[in-house]
Amino acid sequence: MANLFNPKESQSHISREHDLFAKLPGFISYAKQNSPYYKNILADITADNITNREQLATLPITRKSSLISLQKTAPPLAGLNSEQGHISRLFQSPGPINDPENCENDWWRMGQAFYAAGFREHDKVQNCLSYHLTPGGFILDSGARACGCIVIPAGPGQTEQQLDTIEGLKPQGYCGTPSFLKILLNKAQQQKRDISSITKALVTGEALPKALRDEFTAAGINTLQAYASADVGLIAYESIVDDGLIIAEELIVEIVRPGSLEPVADDEVGEVVVTSFNHDYPLIRFATGDLSAIKSGQSRCGRTNLRIKGWMGRADQTTKIKGMFVHPEQVERVRLSVSGIAKVRLEVTNESHNDKMHLLCEINKDTNNKDTTTLQNELAKNLKIYTKLSGSVELVSPGTLNDDGKVINDLRATS
Repeated sequence: MANLFNPKESQSHISREHDLFAKLPGFISYAKQNSPYYKNILADITADNITNREQLATLPITRKSSLISLQKTAPPLAGLNSEQGHISRLFQSPGPINDPENCENDWWRMGQAFYAAGFREHDKVQNCLSYHLTPGGFILDSGARACGCIVIPAGPGQTEQQLDTIEGLKPQGYCGTPSFLKILLNKAQQQKRDISSITKALVTGEALPKALRDEFTAAGINTLQAYASADVGLIAYESIVDDGLIIAEELIVEIVRPGSLEPVADDEVGEVVVTSFNHDYPLIRFATGDLSAIKSGQSRCGRTNLRIKGWMGRADQTTKIKGMFVHPEQVERVRLSVSGIAKVRLEVTNESHNDKMHLLCEINKDTNNKDTTTLQNELAKNLKIYTKLSGSVELVSPGTLNDDGKVINDLRATS
């Protein structure tokens, strides 16, 4: 494939894996030497041993949800940033969570997403993601400019002025949330304003329902999605509608069972965990809090990297039971406390205003366990040890629990 933003997008999967894991030990060593945070949590890790996915899966995970407390302890970036790196901007996203940026070209790696969505040199792009305190506007801005586009830094809101700008400057493209593109489209139709110059859009920050994409298509706007975060930048992007999201080059992405270190099988839902080779802001096994799954096969566009199925919910399933928080990590510790349990799911119900916990435990296909009663009793004992709460335990046969990423299923009525 010649028509690519980055020639690496068409390399063989074997070559890509070899290249990524060949440089991983050196990157881990760099992070340990230059990042106070990684010097601490990877102190006992021999970097030269981490040369494949199996070894990578033994490293600790850093959860996005932990950044708030970590950054309070060691402001502003919890020591994750490299002391040898360069930071040009600091953002503060809701939480609050602080995020850095180096203003070098395409630092967020967004160029490949814009290129796959059809953006080319000299295209004018109306960027309607916020530039205020959060990095979203800058992330999209940098990606469009990496493709040679001319960016109109519009930000969100001020619909009338936005329509004036579109009619006056006639941008070929839009980037921002799908909901704001819908607002612009509706207002233009109501006021008979001409925004027909916009024929392509790259949307992010929200889910894109099929009905809404169809509406954009009917209006002559070819719309594709990018999945990015304020910490990592681009993680994955669409090149063809409904063909999955291609993982960005220069990242290692794992799909991990929520609350654990353990990657799941292809097509099984789990938490998106990213290793980003960013020498300013190293991220090693960074858990995003988002659920997705690896989509089998290769994209029809010819790009060869792994694909994910898109955003499939949130991985943080923490819930409060009898006034105490129960986390997926605690449930995972129960699973690991005995041998032969493949998956677990904690179901939470309420009977007569009393919270109840019921742990479903799926047995491995090839496991010969001790008798059922003994195993159930051991699991129930460990459930109380790790959660400080009592609950019932049920052993279920292989294949009973869906591969949907759920570790805690809160079935209590919300009203």
